[in-house]
Amino acid sequence: MSGQIPEPPRGETILVTGGAGFIGSHLVDVLTDENDVRVLDNLSSGRRERLPDGVTLFEGDLRDGDTVGRATADVDLIFHEAALVSVEESVAAPVESHSVNVDGTLALLERARAEDARVVLASSAAIYGHPEYVPIDETHPTAPSSPYGLEKVTIDEYARLYHELYGLETVVLRYFNVYGPRQVGGDYSAVISVFLEQARSGDPITVDGDGTQTRDFVHVSDVVQANLLAATTDAVGESFNVGTGSSVTIRELAETIRTVVGSDAEIVHGDPRPGDIDRSRAAIEKARTELGYEPTVPLEAGLETLAHNG
Repeated sequence: MSGQIPEPPRGETILVTGGAGFIGSHLVDVLTDENDVRVLDNLSSGRRERLPDGVTLFEGDLRDGDTVGRATADVDLIFHEAALVSVEESVAAPVESHSVNVDGTLALLERARAEDARVVLASSAAIYGHPEYVPIDETHPTAPSSPYGLEKVTIDEYARLYHELYGLETVVLRYFNVYGPRQVGGDYSAVISVFLEQARSGDPITVDGDGTQTRDFVHVSDVVQANLLAATTDAVGESFNVGTGSSVTIRELAETIRTVVGSDAEIVHGDPRPGDIDRSRAAIEKARTELGYEPTVPLEAGLETLAHNG
């Protein structure tokens, strides 16, 4: 199952940071045939074997100036997916998380400025914290409840500022709960991976709390679509939500996964997660209007594909 993929750029030198990871590797797949594609990845969660032939891998840290300098030399376009994406890790080690997510991104923006390269940056719905209203639009107050969310607010603002001060072409995409093939752990939508594993094994499917909390789950192919649109849009210096505009309760998610797997696993409820957000749903009118973005993979169809293809 895949979304409607726009025409990728052609004949460009493109860097994908985190390109061996979950979202980044899907981007690399659609870019490789028509472009000179480079990947910068420390392989902490990314996998070398995901990269197609012809891709140049720079294995190293986003904060290593020499590696980043070589990876960005003469580059036309940068998709910045590399990050420490764990909320829990950011709470446990905020200095390290800030160093990667903010300092590393700032250094990358400086290199982009030197090369006059467009940058499409991955941000997160975590910037909004506990929503005051849903659906959440891009003007919703930012009140992050974790260092990770604060770091994403910061790079969101840096991207805007680099456009305003230096004329750098930047586009920020605020991902909601991304899921799909190649997902391993992490904070994106790991609950789907966990529920699938539990349903397949027949173990109880464990829902945190009463299961009434809602999330907007967006398939990775639709996230790729948004990135490709951001690569060519005239709406630079802007931020866009990337979701589906609809939401599902976690209990409903567990029931749907149980159905698509064909499992008779029991659904059980545990303690609520401290600080868990009750409701989340993206308003995507801005992305629709200004990018031409349109999510194409319904949740059940996306789950069916994962259930039957692993």
